[in-house]
Amino acid sequence: MTPAATGAEEIVVHGVAAVCDPLGGLYLPATGMLVVSDLHLEKGAAFARRGMMLPPYDTIATLNILAAVIARYDPKVVVSLGDNFHDRRGSEYLPANLRTMIADMARGRDWIWINGNHDPDGTTDLPGTCTDELVYGDLVFRHEPSLATGPNGVKGEVAGHLHPSATVRRREKSVRRPC
Repeated sequence: MTPAATGAEEIVVHGVAAVCDPLGGLYLPATGMLVVSDLHLEKGAAFARRGMMLPPYDTIATLNILAAVIARYDPKVVVSLGDNFHDRRGSEYLPANLRTMIADMARGRDWIWINGNHDPDGTTDLPGTCTDELVYGDLVFRHEPSLATGPNGVKGEVAGHLHPSATVRRREKSVRRPC
């Protein structure tokens, strides 16, 4: 399937060919790397622990989208650019069936969890490795954008954190949606 057939756009990031998938992934065909960001798994559970009740379906919905992107590209490596969980304890509270779902997606590939501002301590008992940033070729992958270069002078950067969105306001009401 071509990128155009899925609504994806082909771009170049610091000299590296990439595909921006409308489901929220960045795929680097030359390396077989899929990059996702700001999954905020267990956000509903984090709010519930603070007394704000939200429907508990956010994590399964996010993982279903992630599974679809993984099925589309069959990456060798998945890099999740931080805020993988909505708070420091999110991975502790992840239900067993969702842990299994992540383990199934990770089987046969490398999985790298970049620590974010919501989850600076990494993940608990999930496949893969946790790190603050990853240098891969001419790119550095991190959660928050930085003016600093990466190790060994690497200048290309792929970062998450910013949550680009648009807000439409009309009278007293507004609607905010991701771009």
